Amino acid sequence: MTISRKIAFKTLGCRLNQFETDALAAQFKRHDYEVVDYDEDADIYIVNTCTVTNQGDNKSRKAINQATKKTHEPVVIVTGCMVNSQKEKLQQLNGVTYFVENAQKTSIYQLVDAHFKGETVSPDNFANDLFGFEAADETFHTRSFIKIQDGCDNFCTYCIVPKVRGRAISRPVEDILENIRTVIGFGYKEVVLTGVNIGRYDHNGTNFESLVEKILELPGDFRLRISSIEPEGFGDKLFDLFSHPKLTPHLHLCLQSGSDRILLLMRRFYNTATFLNLVEKIRSRYPDFNLTTDIIVGFPGETEEDFEKTCEMSRMLGFSHIHTFKYSTRTGTRAERMAEQVPEAVKQQRSLIIRNISEENKRKYRQAMIGKEQTVLVEKYNPKMRLAKGYGEHYIPVEFKSAENPHNQFVKVKLESLGHSPDPFARGIIIPTRNQ
Repeated sequence: MTISRKIAFKTLGCRLNQFETDALAAQFKRHDYEVVDYDEDADIYIVNTCTVTNQGDNKSRKAINQATKKTHEPVVIVTGCMVNSQKEKLQQLNGVTYFVENAQKTSIYQLVDAHFKGETVSPDNFANDLFGFEAADETFHTRSFIKIQDGCDNFCTYCIVPKVRGRAISRPVEDILENIRTVIGFGYKEVVLTGVNIGRYDHNGTNFESLVEKILELPGDFRLRISSIEPEGFGDKLFDLFSHPKLTPHLHLCLQSGSDRILLLMRRFYNTATFLNLVEKIRSRYPDFNLTTDIIVGFPGETEEDFEKTCEMSRMLGFSHIHTFKYSTRTGTRAERMAEQVPEAVKQQRSLIIRNISEENKRKYRQAMIGKEQTVLVEKYNPKMRLAKGYGEHYIPVEFKSAENPHNQFVKVKLESLGHSPDPFARGIIIPTRNQ
């Protein structure tokens, strides 16, 4: 008789982690495990950690503590980047059953299966496999994340990712295409390309732009979104591809600082002029194109003048969202040894200023889109209010009235007004089709 067990997941950090958790959860579901909320009692808890910032560390520890303090003594598996960087320290914690590094993450189901069969097993018994995740038929998201690449060779002075994710490696083209064909077959309408440094994708001569072109040629009713990307490693061909109706007009293009002096200290592979040139090329062809970004405040040596340049550039380019990070010292990075570390109070103040700029930009951008059309992929539907919510192709959150539940469908909507919250939904009305 098969014993039905409950499993819960907690995912911290990037979309790459989200992809990997989705794949693992779907695999456990296929083997009759019940996936429950992390706050509920479960037989197994899996914490997919993040260690990019101090905040990531703190949230990861909190999630681990939540699982290990359960009185029924569940199986607790801690995986992800924090294991790769702080394994010895984490092993001092009580209540964790297994620590699994990123390279063995694909084997977590086999590890759990062996555990409940009473076998003596270690994560080290499994081979390294960064791309062995099965396509997920059910995920925690309406859209399907697709891992195309892992690791990074850039070695920015503040970043621990090359240490915890390893050197850059690209997934075979046909594996990616087959993954996408499969999830489209499952019914997903939007796929999101993710990885550590996806613009540097290169497998047997196929670069990132060529990969995107191949994906756009796949049949099916779906659209393609590109997740966070560095402002290097691609060229004008990518801008040409944004004319394709399946490719959404949005990029999360990582700036990090508006000061060339700080970019040099960060060991970034571009300067502000290069970044501005990219933005000009995009917006000259697609005026409504949505750009979002990452910014680090309080990097060692960042002066008020450096910070003001970042503020000026953030306002000028009108990023509709700025993912703001206070610089966190990461052990083993060059920035850890740099002089002129910025006080925490100053970092906090600068973070608040950038967040305020982000909110102002967001409202201005979305307000400018009022009166225009969006194709919304519906993610939620409230039957009592007959209210549907989702995201348009420009990554604008939209809500509209609908007599029927259009979940996971594309709906053409005309934007009519904007809400009043810091992250306002655009309100719209359905555009009738000819047969309506």
